[in-house]
Amino acid sequence: MTDATDQVTLSHDGQSYELPVIVGSQDERAVDIRKLRSASGLITLDDGYGNTGSCTSAVTYVDGEKGVLKYRGYTIEVLATKSSFVETAYLLIFGELPTSSQLNEFRGLLTQHEFIHEDMRHHFDGFPPNSPPMAILSAMINAVGCFQPDFMQPEDDEHFMEPAARLMSKIRTIAAASYRKSIGKPMIYPRSKLRYTENFLHMMFSKPYEPYEADETVVAALDRLLILHADHEQNCSTSTVRMVASSRANLYASVAAGVCALWGPLHGGANVAVIEMLSELQQSGEPLERFIARVKKKGSSTRLMGFGHRVYKNFDPRARILKNACHRMLDKLGVHDPLLELALRLEEVALSDSYFVERHLYPNVDYYSGIIMRAIGIPTNMFTVLFAIGRLPGWIAHWREVHTNENARIDRPRQIYVGPNVREYVPIDERG
Repeated sequence: MTDATDQVTLSHDGQSYELPVIVGSQDERAVDIRKLRSASGLITLDDGYGNTGSCTSAVTYVDGEKGVLKYRGYTIEVLATKSSFVETAYLLIFGELPTSSQLNEFRGLLTQHEFIHEDMRHHFDGFPPNSPPMAILSAMINAVGCFQPDFMQPEDDEHFMEPAARLMSKIRTIAAASYRKSIGKPMIYPRSKLRYTENFLHMMFSKPYEPYEADETVVAALDRLLILHADHEQNCSTSTVRMVASSRANLYASVAAGVCALWGPLHGGANVAVIEMLSELQQSGEPLERFIARVKKKGSSTRLMGFGHRVYKNFDPRARILKNACHRMLDKLGVHDPLLELALRLEEVALSDSYFVERHLYPNVDYYSGIIMRAIGIPTNMFTVLFAIGRLPGWIAHWREVHTNENARIDRPRQIYVGPNVREYVPIDERG
């Protein structure tokens, strides 16, 4: 980050205020308003923070106009093609691609900490049958921190690899156990010889008497899916993690809060909505042109799920990668999924309509991710859990960035109060 020589002048009530312009490494420009209130008494108002920079960060860069996504300077296309989820996680958390010895050490720690404390098995028993896996995941992340109190608040950043690996390893064990709990089946222990993604599939789908052997194509597709979800700048859940972290809350509490934010249907639940939309279209047999017309009708409640993005005003680069990965995986497995064919036809109809093109409504990452997970056998109530596993490295990276920032302050947004003014208290027996 560099300070630009130019400034912005704000005039109000006969006074002028000079505000510096901050320039990021990708030439992004921001007006620095940190001293605006003390100088002028004014604050800015920006519902939803759509035009507010809440921090400076070196983790991820998104250019929504050009459809660019980079982790630590590496394009998502390169990482999705050449890297693995574990290597990408290391890159996000520690800022550089690991050497062979660093990657081996990280992998070793992931294996070492893949088990959860045996007493935690009893915690799962406390949840009602058919509990949402995301509810279990959030609660159990906080619980697992209680079994490692020395690592809840790591003070020595030089040795942060172990706390990061502990949480990354245990989240997949907790996630798989939460799924097994939701279907009334016994928890499956991890196998140390399996790789990160393969081990998760084993814990999801193995039976005590019949281990699940994951197809390499499935493992590769899921690994790529996790890479694509690993971080995405200051989205709702990541901003939540950073806000909680700013209070000096521990890593587990901060990540658990991120899980809760991700649980919302407007954030992590979007790919479920895509599958539901496609399934309804398939069952109804409604012509796609008629469905698109309903979407376009003014005042209509019908939405085209999986299209458009708050940031991207071009193609979501992750959607392009997933579309190709989806084709390859289904072809390799010989899986015929009518929802994929329907999705392709719907995309073609929508993108041949100027209504969507002019509004920059292109397929986003959620449009194809659900189809991939369906083909793997992951149920829809686990879609957002998979999202959380993928997003965890980004959350950890942002938590670490907050905690290593010597100038960090607790987040405390301002507001414009629009409620009633002074009111007189009326005793209850005099109220009408």
